[in-house]
Amino acid sequence: MLTWDEQVTPSSKPAPLPLASAVPGVQASLSGAVPSSSPSEVKASPASGARRVNAADKRIINGQTDVNQLVPFKYKWAWEKYLATCANHWMPQEVNMSRDIALWKDPNGLTEDERRIVKRNLGFFVTADSLAANNIVLGTYRHITAPECRQFLLRQAFEEAIHTHAYQYIVESLGLDESEIFNAYNEVQSIRDKDQFLIPFIEAIMDPNFHTGTPETDQRLLKSLIVFACLMEGLFFYVGFTQILALGRQNKMTGAAEQYQYILRDESMHCNFGIDLINAIKMENPLLWTAEFKAEIKELFLKAVELEYRYAEDTMPRGVLGMNASMFKGYLRYIANRRATQIGLEPMFPNEENPFPWMSEMIDLKKERNFFETRVIEYQTGGALSWD
Repeated sequence: MLTWDEQVTPSSKPAPLPLASAVPGVQASLSGAVPSSSPSEVKASPASGARRVNAADKRIINGQTDVNQLVPFKYKWAWEKYLATCANHWMPQEVNMSRDIALWKDPNGLTEDERRIVKRNLGFFVTADSLAANNIVLGTYRHITAPECRQFLLRQAFEEAIHTHAYQYIVESLGLDESEIFNAYNEVQSIRDKDQFLIPFIEAIMDPNFHTGTPETDQRLLKSLIVFACLMEGLFFYVGFTQILALGRQNKMTGAAEQYQYILRDESMHCNFGIDLINAIKMENPLLWTAEFKAEIKELFLKAVELEYRYAEDTMPRGVLGMNASMFKGYLRYIANRRATQIGLEPMFPNEENPFPWMSEMIDLKKERNFFETRVIEYQTGGALSWD
């Protein structure tokens, strides 16, 4: 329960802050309205009448506590994940692209199939992370009322910007046709289909008239979170990641592969945070997890696997790098099973195994170590900096 130092009179209520109306459930928090509680548990501050937040009163969505007060923590897992992402900070321009540039310019450096993989990958990713950032900044963030979770989302949005920067840096370094690459999401069908699958779930929660607080709207937000954590970041990225990292394993495009490796690590953390967020919402709102809702989510999983497999076929019309599109059918089913079970659904494709076990090693990369041995990057934390 919220605690006050003394009873609040109407005249002592602080005026609501401008941002209160932007967050469901926050108007009451900032304007002085009091959730039901026993008199002995309700105290007011003699100085300002401001309420002190009790961690037990926090909620992931539809919370009534002040979103401006980070502590006391309730969702320590969110804060720990925020700290972990900060510890993995990197910037694209730290990666040396000279070997990639020389290889790309060499007419015999890469096969046409390998070049197709690189360009198709960049064509998808240059806009995919912008979609993810827009979803966070213009949609998800507005509806999450736990400040610990909001802190992670702010860091995640910044990382999505870094990823977009990385793809642009690769495009610029290789001297690719920017118009071709950046318009691929409009002009390449396999990329456009994936984006068209995602966009309605962004638009639904970006709508200024959308607010949580009913079973229907809460389910709509939960569905959007599942699509982005489990299907976009947790599935739609994996064909591309595997292809570019496979190039790196063959000592090709090692600068691009190094950046993709860092991005894979970031996205894995985004996916894991999103899954924890989904499960916390389910725990606090068990009535949302209906049989009908689970059936809808299962259909979305099946559609996502189909779309990503079409993308694999488009990017790999022939075998390349010791891989072919059919291998990705099993891989995508394996990943879909894993994502489903992580949010409490039954596996949809029994007995699928991972044909690329080496991908797990990539996710465990430490920031000081570069798998492709292009160079070693040194980092400093704020506490290690020396100031003049």
